[in-house]
Amino acid sequence: MAGSGILSPMKIVRKITPNKLAGRPAPRWIPQAMLGKMPEAGQSLGKVGPLEVRLSNGAKELKMSQRLRFDVFYKEMSAIADAQTQLTRLDRDSYDDICDHMLVVDHNSQVRNKPFSKLKPQIVGTYRLLRQELAELNGGFYTASEFDIQRILDRHSDLNFMELGRSCVLKPYRTKKTVELLWHGIWSYVLMHNVDVMIGCASIEGTDPDLLAQQLSFLHHFASAPEEWQVAALPDQYVDMNRIAKDKVDQRAALRSLPPLIKGYLRLGAFIGDGAVIDHQFGTTDVLIIMPVSKLNSRYINYYGQDASRYAS
Repeated sequence: MAGSGILSPMKIVRKITPNKLAGRPAPRWIPQAMLGKMPEAGQSLGKVGPLEVRLSNGAKELKMSQRLRFDVFYKEMSAIADAQTQLTRLDRDSYDDICDHMLVVDHNSQVRNKPFSKLKPQIVGTYRLLRQELAELNGGFYTASEFDIQRILDRHSDLNFMELGRSCVLKPYRTKKTVELLWHGIWSYVLMHNVDVMIGCASIEGTDPDLLAQQLSFLHHFASAPEEWQVAALPDQYVDMNRIAKDKVDQRAALRSLPPLIKGYLRLGAFIGDGAVIDHQFGTTDVLIIMPVSKLNSRYINYYGQDASRYAS
């Protein structure tokens, strides 16, 4: 706000992570070279050294990504496993079968899925992608269980939505290189499927909103979606994010304390929905991420390449 001394979230991010951002939104376009090139199972979407980003290839790799998610969500973090999850040691649900699964694999780390099986590159990161046409054929988006996203689906019925979810990376690989590869793969996928809007739940660890007051209030005051993109948490799950007055929020401290994934979304130009949701199973407080492709930060688009060529294999 001009003259108020309060910095916008994008200015705060720029000051903390210099040379990462630019202010101009990107125009909506799809390069002609990308049209009609649909990604296939197992198709490589980029490489950096021994690391490769690609789509999963069949049931075995899906199971390996579910095991990775179990290790991160249930063993490292505070998710509570039901009996079936504990028995299988897999994080899975009914959405897995209708989603594409973006993987980062390390060709220098070979593992066996089962004893005496063939060595395969280790899966070290994963993202779950659900396109609107598949969601509508199978009961809708996972996000609709927490947020009233039908409001923006109806308002922007001419646009093509995609849901991002179940993002996780093994701890030793939580580096800039791995995250960049994942986003390079997602950008390639967005172009190939002509996606207009990305949505999804992003999590802050912890289930006491009062202990998360700085983060939630920061997102509410400085990253809230404009009216045309506004969506609220479902009434029976709604948690007010406006817990600290705008002029009392320590913006730098709040931003630093946010999970890297949410900070990354803000750098890209994401909006935040109205209200949070407590996910007791995963031990998190969820916020809604809304990323219209037309509003993505132009510097990031230029960085990965207008045709997703930066890390092309």
